[in-house]
Amino acid sequence: MVQATARHLLVSSEEQCQALKQQIIDGADFAHLARAHSSCPSGAQGGELGSFGPGMMVREFDEVVFSAPLNQVQGPVKTQFGYHLLEVTSRG
Repeated sequence: MVQATARHLLVSSEEQCQALKQQIIDGADFAHLARAHSSCPSGAQGGELGSFGPGMMVREFDEVVFSAPLNQVQGPVKTQFGYHLLEVTSRG
């Protein structure tokens, strides 16, 4: 089964998500922003989610993680939890 590793940050508004994405595009460190802003417990680890397979995350998340280019910030991705920025760090 395909496995992926990814990191993410989760915020409550699309506007905040877009602003954080722009900061990353402008050179800010993803892990630092995740620790500072993410409402997910993974924020304490810089947003690292570890390794997981298809179906282990919500559908919207899976669709991005198993199709997006590696090491490029994706989002905002809206789920029942809020708005995510995702970065797939490996897949295979």
